[in-house]
Amino acid sequence: MAITFMTKDGYRKKMEEIAYLENVKRPEISRAIAEARDKGDLSENAEYDAAKEAQGMLEMKISQLKDLVANARIIDESKLNTDEIQIMNRVKIKNLANNMVVEYTIVTDSEANLKEKKIAASTPIAQGLIGHKKGDVVEIKVPQGLMKFEVVEIGF
Repeated sequence: MAITFMTKDGYRKKMEEIAYLENVKRPEISRAIAEARDKGDLSENAEYDAAKEAQGMLEMKISQLKDLVANARIIDESKLNTDEIQIMNRVKIKNLANNMVVEYTIVTDSEANLKEKKIAASTPIAQGLIGHKKGDVVEIKVPQGLMKFEVVEIGF
């Protein structure tokens, strides 16, 4: 599995999710399996089949999360700067076609969340912005075509 870069906060959230899945969800599914088993004939027991399937999906999710954190590298946020755009920077950009200003934080793929205005470093917009400085005009190829953005601000 590839190395995944994470912030301390992102790593903590993944560890909390693993603990929740192991300590809360796993016992719930075990109880559901036991209850379904107590109802008799397992060959035609849809509840039992569903619970066993849920158990398999849960164990796969736990395994994937453990692999992710096992291969995680924590980003040292003290070494970040705002001279040019890099991962973990909050950037304010202006779309030069409509003068709309948007703000994003460029994060690792595992921490991306558009509702929180966190975009993955692997996205076309983030890739196009990384390395640029405040005041730069950047042309970025997106699925809709070529867009021009001006870098208005770089922060944390």
